[in-house]
Amino acid sequence: MLEIEHISKNFGDVQALNDVSFTVHDGEIMGLIGQNGAGKSTTFHSILNFLNYDGKILWNGNPITEDVFDQIGYLPEERSLMPKMTIEQQIVYLASLKGKTSKEIKPQIDAWMEKFAVKGKRSDKIKDLSKGNQQKVQLICTLIHQPSLIILDEPFSGLDPVNSDLLKKAVVEAQSNGASIIFSSHDMSNVEEVCDSLVMLRTGEVVLNGGIDDVRNHFGKTELYVTTNWSVEKLGQLEHVNQVEHQHANHYMLKLDDESAGPSIFDKLTDGHYIEEFSQRPPTLDEIFRMKVGEVHA
Repeated sequence: MLEIEHISKNFGDVQALNDVSFTVHDGEIMGLIGQNGAGKSTTFHSILNFLNYDGKILWNGNPITEDVFDQIGYLPEERSLMPKMTIEQQIVYLASLKGKTSKEIKPQIDAWMEKFAVKGKRSDKIKDLSKGNQQKVQLICTLIHQPSLIILDEPFSGLDPVNSDLLKKAVVEAQSNGASIIFSSHDMSNVEEVCDSLVMLRTGEVVLNGGIDDVRNHFGKTELYVTTNWSVEKLGQLEHVNQVEHQHANHYMLKLDDESAGPSIFDKLTDGHYIEEFSQRPPTLDEIFRMKVGEVHA
């Protein structure tokens, strides 16, 4: 279990982190989100002891020391592979820094390349790979030593939807093996799909912290997705409907000022007849992100 307790970090006059606290349990995937400069990478670098900071960071109740690093898999946002090495050389070298021998790692490489659908041979040089395949090799280097704590900084960068799904499967597999996983992503759909919980940073401070469903439900089920022949104008006249968005064909999204209005709107729209869709939901993480980030600019 990873425990972050009241950490703060200044770079000169800039307060990068201010009293940040959260916990990532064994077998939990947590998304760390926020706008550029919110403090996500500074948090990761503090966990990894790249920086001095105020506060406490504990792994299984103890400070993170040199002997713990072998249990950590870290994928930096910037690609950090050695272009003149072959895929095999790169994987074996980085695994050796985590205490793994060549004899342990080499037999696993083909299976990991197949798992991530890496195009090429293990004898290919890193510089000859596409950016997407380089990213996948870096992911293999992060995960092949079976870490207990996995830190992924923008892991989906450079990956198309198919390859993003391969990564998600690998992350979920690591979770099932008991790993504590924390990752940042600007794509809220990835966070919503994969994560159990999230922490949102804004200018170095925690503004949201909790389970994905708890965070969304906190904002109320104020979005109503319906299929109807009613016009935009007529829908807008319904009580407690603040906004109507025409999505496509006869599909609309109604924004409510009171989630309890759902049943009465259902009765009026259906009038006792079948309609194809009537779904009342909380805002998406993307919408919540925009709301919370927008507050600082208001």
